[in-house]
Amino acid sequence: MANPKLPGITASEQAVLYTKLNEYNRGRASFREAGVYLIVLPQKENLNYSLWVYSPLPERQTILYIRELTPDIYESLRIASTMLYFSKRCLVLIDYNEKRMRSNGDDLIFFGKYRAHFLHEILLIDAPYLTWIAYKFTPKIPKQERFTKIAQVYHAVHLDLMARKVKENRKNSRYLGEPGEKLVNLKLKVVRVRLEDNPYKTRVFGTTPQFFVRQVLTLNDVSGNLVTMRISSKNPSAVSCTLPGREHEYRPGEIIYIESARISHRYESYGSKYTCLNYVKLTAINALSNRP
Repeated sequence: MANPKLPGITASEQAVLYTKLNEYNRGRASFREAGVYLIVLPQKENLNYSLWVYSPLPERQTILYIRELTPDIYESLRIASTMLYFSKRCLVLIDYNEKRMRSNGDDLIFFGKYRAHFLHEILLIDAPYLTWIAYKFTPKIPKQERFTKIAQVYHAVHLDLMARKVKENRKNSRYLGEPGEKLVNLKLKVVRVRLEDNPYKTRVFGTTPQFFVRQVLTLNDVSGNLVTMRISSKNPSAVSCTLPGREHEYRPGEIIYIESARISHRYESYGSKYTCLNYVKLTAINALSNRP
């Protein structure tokens, strides 16, 4: 594959850049074995470089969009190489190929809370949902089988993106105590929120289904230690995985004050240590701040 000519830099600068990129790729897997990450050059309609992935997993449209980068080649390479440093895939520069890179709608979500969104969008905002599509969703027609294959490619991208965070968390994260231990006076910051139905309380009232939705919160303390807990809604919702209007919906960045809680169990995922809480008693500060 010939190296494309890069706009805005001299031939000597380009030669140095490709030499450094070859050094970055040294020792990584071949594209036939693992696929490859692609930095696509700007086009007339889009002045930014962009990040894509080639994978042999789907039968066609094997080049999938990930995200925009910047108009500057050096900054774009810095961002991509930092994000993907621990991936076994190579990183290469190519020109845009409309025939191979145009979406045919096979990566468009056709159900649930992200209906009409593309898989690459939820890769960046709700990776666990993407993983569910990749390995839990049951396809019913061939087009849906391809949809799950594309989701599996994006799941693999997510693992590559998480690799750096795993390395960092292994050095720093710790458990907050032993299972069964009582914790008091916690101040935690919400990192992620996932909504799920409580299967034991879901019911049908007449002909109307009623869902009792739980918020599954991932939080961290001032030291960066990770905590998870569930907050169940007191009121039913007519829509699956949707909180009723009277319930407070927690958001990333929100601070939660806990008067007391017990450690139910602990686990490790991707190198990060999580402390799971139950019997959580929130302080009055939360009740005041959550009033409409």
